[in-house]
Amino acid sequence: MVSPATPTSTRGSGRAAEAGATAAPTPPAANGSLAGELDRRAQVGTLWRREGDRLRCVACGHRCLIAEGRRGICRVRFNRGGQLRVPFGYVSGVQSDPVEKKPFFHVWPGSDALTFGMLGCDFHCSYCQNWVTSQALRDAAARAPVLPATPEGLAGAARRGGARLVVSSYNEPLITAEWAVAVFQQARAEGLLCGFVSNGNATPEALDFLRPWIVAYKIDLKGFDAQRYRSLGGTLENVTTGIRLVHDRGLWLEIVTLVVPGFNDREEELRALARFIASVSRDIPWHVTAFHPDYKMTDAAGTQARQLIRAAEIGAEEGLRFIYAGNLPGRVGRWENTFCPNCGAKLIDRYGYLVRAYRITPDGKCPECQAAIPGVWPPGGAAEVPTATSLAAYYERRPRAVSWQ
Repeated sequence: MVSPATPTSTRGSGRAAEAGATAAPTPPAANGSLAGELDRRAQVGTLWRREGDRLRCVACGHRCLIAEGRRGICRVRFNRGGQLRVPFGYVSGVQSDPVEKKPFFHVWPGSDALTFGMLGCDFHCSYCQNWVTSQALRDAAARAPVLPATPEGLAGAARRGGARLVVSSYNEPLITAEWAVAVFQQARAEGLLCGFVSNGNATPEALDFLRPWIVAYKIDLKGFDAQRYRSLGGTLENVTTGIRLVHDRGLWLEIVTLVVPGFNDREEELRALARFIASVSRDIPWHVTAFHPDYKMTDAAGTQARQLIRAAEIGAEEGLRFIYAGNLPGRVGRWENTFCPNCGAKLIDRYGYLVRAYRITPDGKCPECQAAIPGVWPPGGAAEVPTATSLAAYYERRPRAVSWQ
């Protein structure tokens, strides 16, 4: 349990402020039978402290203040008997993905990442691409499996399958951080690297809890309009603060913006967003990815290649050194590849998730000019990076099911 002496903030979105500062109760989960099943698996968590007769959860930026018998904004963390109980001992999905799908482009390119997720989220994005898992406690139409799992089973599956990383994703992993750390501890014992794929609504307490076990952290920066961020269930301020907190802790950070036509694709907004990333570090990779209609936003147009290319150009104009356009393989020109920001040499040639050529030296430098290329690179250099040149090889790298039980 977090020390009660740690100061807290009650800032947050409208609903977050209600659950935190004024302690209005969060409604029960929409899917009652599923909530009951998850509750039976829950264990006493770590990321909380007592405040009077209630509990302050510090797993995410909402910082919910939860009364006995009530749930946080996320629906999966709840107060029972004066203790905060949190998700544990199950997964809703597990598969072995190319690490580029996370996307991490500067972390062991060409490697597999065993990726697992649970249920629930502290946001409610209308265009969520993973809504079946993220909104399962909020939307009765979202039905996802609850599959028993152990840290040993997941780490063993990663090792047997040749994965180099274990990553928590699919739902919002901050709200299931205690389970993620239990898995990461076992994965690190197996010699694996670990990463987090998050919306960035983080707290210092949660990041300090995660930091000993992970090397890489991906954050979705969903736009740069404060009002529209609130419509997603969060605040822009919390996420930009989360980005700075992750970077300050020395974790490798990559940022993704899903470019949604009519929602966050205005040039002035993309420019402000890119300028903010550059103010943290020009070396943070920025991925601009294509939206496809989904969940409650099925009437919006999908993102066109020209829109991604223009977003990438804006990032370059604002001084970012590594910009990538994703989800449209072969249609975005140079923006799939990694170039040396010093001499311009092509260092990694990609097609979608396929690494076709890799030239970064074992000590993480450009072979042409010896400039350092920031990232988490394999110490064996090209010898440790699987490459292929055919489309058949690309399709072979699509997500694969794994056995972990």
